[in-house]
Amino acid sequence: MPETRSIIPIYTTKGDAEAFLVYPNLYNRSGEWIGWVTRERDVYSVLGYHTGVLSTEPRILRKRGEEFKPRQVPPFPPKRIYPPATIPLAPMMRELMNDTIDVLLEEPERLHTLDLGELREDLD
Repeated sequence: MPETRSIIPIYTTKGDAEAFLVYPNLYNRSGEWIGWVTRERDVYSVLGYHTGVLSTEPRILRKRGEEFKPRQVPPFPPKRIYPPATIPLAPMMRELMNDTIDVLLEEPERLHTLDLGELREDLD
């Protein structure tokens, strides 16, 4: 029997599911790999750049002006997933302070696929 892994929706502050977690990997709404989460709940992009922290609600948050953690070596890209057709409504979320950024809402470009993104290396 195939292993069934839980797909956890990751919400924005507006309540939209903009990513999915199949631990430890993060995927966009199309099921493409956009990053991964560590045991410490740190979120990294597909290029290994720290982008924030996974909150318990769950959202991807970071503090404004916070120093990013050192770049990590990305794991081997996982296979694409097929996101669920129906997604539960977002849970009640606490209000964010002015010093906190909702990454998926305010900086979605930080979590892009392997073939996109400003921070990827040139092909020269």
